[in-house]
Amino acid sequence: MTMKLDAEMVSSESDPGEVPLISIRPTRGFAALNLAESWHFRDLLWTLAARDIKLRYKQTMLGIVWVILQPLVAAGITSFIFGKVARLPSDEVPYFIFAFAGQLGWNLFSGILGRVSGCMVGNSHLISKVYFPRLILPLSIVPTSLLDFAVALSMLVVMAVLNWHHLNVGWSLLFFPLWMAVLIMLALGIGLWAAALNVRYRDVGYVLPVALGLLTLACPVSYAVSAVRQQVSPEYFWIYYLNPLSATLEGFRWSLLGKTTQPPLWAAGYAALMAVIMLVAGASVFKRMERQFADAI
Repeated sequence: MTMKLDAEMVSSESDPGEVPLISIRPTRGFAALNLAESWHFRDLLWTLAARDIKLRYKQTMLGIVWVILQPLVAAGITSFIFGKVARLPSDEVPYFIFAFAGQLGWNLFSGILGRVSGCMVGNSHLISKVYFPRLILPLSIVPTSLLDFAVALSMLVVMAVLNWHHLNVGWSLLFFPLWMAVLIMLALGIGLWAAALNVRYRDVGYVLPVALGLLTLACPVSYAVSAVRQQVSPEYFWIYYLNPLSATLEGFRWSLLGKTTQPPLWAAGYAALMAVIMLVAGASVFKRMERQFADAI
């Protein structure tokens, strides 16, 4: 059985030599997550993460350069379309740096979400043969995604040094880890939902990339929130922040560049709350459906 089980050993006092009776029952509620067991298998988590890194870059000509090239190309295209053609504002920051910072946050979110959603199907040979906490597989995606993020972030640091007079980097950097945590929790929470559903309904693997492409337009990845504010009536503008990624990506870019607009405090709190809710709900659904993985995959 692939689900986590509680076992009780019940021995008979009348006959010490009798084989003990093992009563097995599934755990329920929040205790079913059993994070202590996942921590016990942490060595497996790091092994899977190291394997993922090797497989991703071992047979590529450019290797880790792809991690930098992807946001560079995306920032170049979007800065031309939104900055040169549409002439949207970039909050007094060079549009290329503005777009690159947005791409960093979006790639961290979409990278974790996309890879977590397919991790169960991609490791079907392990799930059907070996027992381990299935939560280890999606969690092993996070370290490799953070490595990619760190490499791309180093490119932004170089651009910030060369254009320091256009930026206002300072105390806003203190909030940078918080925005990263919100992005990771949102991506992991939604990804756990998608990973569990993808085992039974493979359509999820086809729908998710399309949904992410559309979601890019609804998030301030390549445009400033101030541009949206100019086009929407003040009494309805709060609807834009119902998408937790709006405030998160806006705050992420503000913490890095210091000169762009920062989200309202209520929107930041709402985004953080939604991230926690999505993570807990996603993990709960994942564990509830875990017992079906070996049979359905």
